Amino acid sequence: MSELILEQASDDFLAREADVYPSRNGQSARLIGRQDPVVHASKEQSPPVDCSFIDAYNEQGFVVLNDVFTPDEVSTFQRELDRLRADPKTQQSADVITEPNSNDLRSLFRVHENSPNFKALAADERLADLARYLLDDEVYIHQSRLNYKPGFRGKEFYWHSDFETWHMEDGMPRMRALSMSITLTENFDCNGPLMLIPGSHKQYVVCEGETPKDHYLTSLKKQEYGVPSDDCLKTLVAQGGIVSAAGKPGSVIVFDCNLMHGSNGNITPFPRSNAFFVYNALSNKVVNPFCAQTPRPEHVCTRKNIIPIPKLKRRI
Repeated sequence: MSELILEQASDDFLAREADVYPSRNGQSARLIGRQDPVVHASKEQSPPVDCSFIDAYNEQGFVVLNDVFTPDEVSTFQRELDRLRADPKTQQSADVITEPNSNDLRSLFRVHENSPNFKALAADERLADLARYLLDDEVYIHQSRLNYKPGFRGKEFYWHSDFETWHMEDGMPRMRALSMSITLTENFDCNGPLMLIPGSHKQYVVCEGETPKDHYLTSLKKQEYGVPSDDCLKTLVAQGGIVSAAGKPGSVIVFDCNLMHGSNGNITPFPRSNAFFVYNALSNKVVNPFCAQTPRPEHVCTRKNIIPIPKLKRRI
């Protein structure tokens, strides 16, 4: 046990000494250059998808893969989505985040541990093999959740870089992680789909302010710290524009951990539900947070139960 503690302390010290992504520490808001690769695999390695997708991901920070999952598979996920929402235990769970002004389910965390179907989905070779290639490492799930965004009252997710939050509040050392959002319902242009700023992953946004205690309790409903300044956001949009990732059920949106993204509220009758998995490189496992706060709980950030996803020879 003492050796593990010493190893963790050493990792924390080295990470802090080499921290090139400061934020929320009294600095003015600004953009600084990315210090890590986007695609970590070498040119000699063969990707699990067409090279054009890898090139697009490297350049714009995201790629949309259509029709990855069959209608039958999507139906299975949709039934599980509805089952979890209707389960009385769900409403009592600490894994649940409701909408800011109602009891409507906004997000359900840790689904890769609590649902056999979504555990299988996170390990599916169509997702995990691509994550291993892009990160060039064994991978584990840093965070998983279902985003429900109900019709009529589903609130927005304001612009943010996930890495800034994961770095400051979870202790993720470097930009060697990515997200995959699997569309479980139709993502129309009008029902609050994911919006992305192409190329924004190449710059890190230093955010102003300090991290409040237990920030996750409010930020998962409405984030107000760790968000870009208006001027930084204007610069990023002027450079890359904004892309709306609408798509049919069964598609996968793959995006870099540092890509600036967000989504509008949903005032349509059409719910927008996605499964969301964060793959982190095993070599990039979290240390102590880079803000002066205690770590976020395990259901938001995998810290204790770090298990590499096994390489499967079959799909779901």
